[in-house]
Amino acid sequence: MGVVNVTPDSFSDGGRYVDPEAALAHGRALVADGADLLDDGGESTRPGATRPLVREELDRVVPVIAGLVETGAVVSVDTMRAEVAAAALEAGASVVNDVSGGLADPEILPVVAAAGATYVAMHWRGHSDRMGELAVYDGPGGVVGGVRRELEARVEAIVAAGIGEDRVVLDPGLGFAKRPEHNWELVAALAPGGELAGLGQRFLVGASRKSFLGRLLAATDGTPRPVGEREVAGHALTLVLAQHGVWGVRVHDVRGARDVLAVWAACSR
Repeated sequence: MGVVNVTPDSFSDGGRYVDPEAALAHGRALVADGADLLDDGGESTRPGATRPLVREELDRVVPVIAGLVETGAVVSVDTMRAEVAAAALEAGASVVNDVSGGLADPEILPVVAAAGATYVAMHWRGHSDRMGELAVYDGPGGVVGGVRRELEARVEAIVAAGIGEDRVVLDPGLGFAKRPEHNWELVAALAPGGELAGLGQRFLVGASRKSFLGRLLAATDGTPRPVGEREVAGHALTLVLAQHGVWGVRVHDVRGARDVLAVWAACSR
């Protein structure tokens, strides 16, 4: 899944693709690099981000989705809002990637159900302006047990809303209400036989350029590795996730991720 952020404030590439023509060119380039799916989002979910107006989000994503679909791309809309999901699906999107898993706007679930679209539900506890304070997992099983139970509850609600379980993809929500060590525990739990893998669902994982990678690679004085210098670590994690058998990885550098997967596939053969 290649990332097409049409936001002015995303943590990695905010502002680079706000212009629709720039976003379309970027999307085409990602497909040429080997993206199977393009994820178009108009709301930044970086820590501390404020939400755009619904009209702003619609104006950002719908023209880009329509343009990408015209080129033959398979497109996902990254949104928490039912109104935006409905417009995106009408414009040709076939996947709704909801980082709130239906908690931010429950009306998104019947919209997806009616469209017969694939639905990605991420583990989520609250909006970006407060998610840091929600990174507490004191229940049985710690972060892995907590995320599993909360994802199970979301699957029940999603299926009850009319979305077939075969159209549900889960996301452990790396970096969302998670401390750095939580993210590594969740990655381990996605391995065959792991507690999250035991849910029996397909998983999408978004780790590209995230802060926990920057902290892992911090300088001796504790300064995190800058966003633009985390790509190699992200590709290493893509390899691990592929070995775990995840359904997809959400990345900024599609070509690099494809290169890693090509080497792994050749070695596996």
